[in-house]
Amino acid sequence: MKSLFDTVSKECSKLVTNTYSTSFSMATKMLSDTIRQDIYNIYGFVRFADEIVDTFHDYDKEKLFKNFERDLENALVDKISLNPILNSFQATYHQYGIDKHLVDAFMNSMRLDLHKKDYLSEQEYRDYIYGSADVVGLMCLKVFVNGNNETYEDLKSSAMSLGSAFQKVNFLRDLKADFEDLSRTYFPNTDLNELNEVSKKAIITDIEEDFAKGLEGIKRLPLEARFGVFMAYRYYNKLLDKLKKTPALEIKSTRIRVPNYKKVELLTRSYVKYQLNLI
Repeated sequence: MKSLFDTVSKECSKLVTNTYSTSFSMATKMLSDTIRQDIYNIYGFVRFADEIVDTFHDYDKEKLFKNFERDLENALVDKISLNPILNSFQATYHQYGIDKHLVDAFMNSMRLDLHKKDYLSEQEYRDYIYGSADVVGLMCLKVFVNGNNETYEDLKSSAMSLGSAFQKVNFLRDLKADFEDLSRTYFPNTDLNELNEVSKKAIITDIEEDFAKGLEGIKRLPLEARFGVFMAYRYYNKLLDKLKKTPALEIKSTRIRVPNYKKVELLTRSYVKYQLNLI
């Protein structure tokens, strides 16, 4: 009975989310239970693709990626996959009418991570962020608005800005690991040896502009999604605040994080702000 397999598939996507990201899983728990599982389904898919290109160093990553891409295409066409993560993703994909070009753009950016090490122009940088982050935000937005295309188009720009902000914060936080472990530099013409207070400030200013645009969209999200997305916004804003206060030299030598107890404190304060309509 496929319903039982679908249940197992959903549990796998939920497990992936809760295991790989405490911050994202915490924010997802703040979503309405009517849409929470679908966000787990999207996260499981994007996490597995990202894991292939980022962590499976002892294996033929290109072969693994091609196999995953083939299985993804088959899942979207056949509406079933024996890979439970892809099986749960295809269900969400079809239920909410997620655009295929969003999936393709994401996979294109992940494919770049197999070989590309430097992003030398602003256009290359923005194209990568669009595929690796903006489109993930747009997939989630399709769920948040229950597939309503008019609302989706109205909130599309804000969702992309929020996705960009999240990704750029990740780039800045993971600068050391990306450079030393993966030999990657995402910020145009900036590597670990060149980051200074001036270049750090320029990056942070750009992120703050994205956050401001993203917050405007959060305020107009359906109630089922608003607090969960606001929680993710607050977490990444807190992370950006820590990066802002951290000297460039320290960012180059360590990974900045928000401790779990601070995340709980942030959740409490965010809920108060939300309830008092202070967002």
